[in-house]
Amino acid sequence: MADEFEAKFREEVVSEEEVYNGHIIRVVNQTVTLPDGRESKREVVHHSGAIAVLALTDDDKMILERQWRAPVQKVTTEVPAGKVDGRDHNPLDTVNRELNEETRLTAGKIEKIAGFYTSIGFADEFMTLYLATHLKPVTDELPQDDDEQIDLLYVDFDEATRLFEAGELDDGKTAMAYLYWKTLRLAGKA
Repeated sequence: MADEFEAKFREEVVSEEEVYNGHIIRVVNQTVTLPDGRESKREVVHHSGAIAVLALTDDDKMILERQWRAPVQKVTTEVPAGKVDGRDHNPLDTVNRELNEETRLTAGKIEKIAGFYTSIGFADEFMTLYLATHLKPVTDELPQDDDEQIDLLYVDFDEATRLFEAGELDDGKTAMAYLYWKTLRLAGKA
């Protein structure tokens, strides 16, 4: 069935021009041939991938970060997250590195929740959301990113719910993390 849909909808890239190649993204303009033979243009943002972490403390609090986000020109409230890069051999390395850098904690248990594209209409960034529990302070602190200013918040479920309902958890990965935590609680697993 998937092959049938692939053949019906697949676009072929005729040409590609790199517009920008930076530290986080690479942007290209593509000319594609549609299944019916017409040509069209696509602007595509390539990204190496990322992770996000629903970090829950032993006393059942969610760790959130407040930081300035230039694209939306405001302070956001988010779960810890970061880009998979050359320092990491696999996504779990990224989870451990980001927890260390951003929260100064390490997880005794890490479970994959879900993987998803963050903005499939123009970007190929694939993010994996993890649950991190049995947290304890790191023994060896990694250097924090020079350009990040982060304040940590530890919120219980009621406060997270208030933030969610007030629209303050408007970042996709954070909303997904909160909803997963809510599902765990409803199922009696958290």
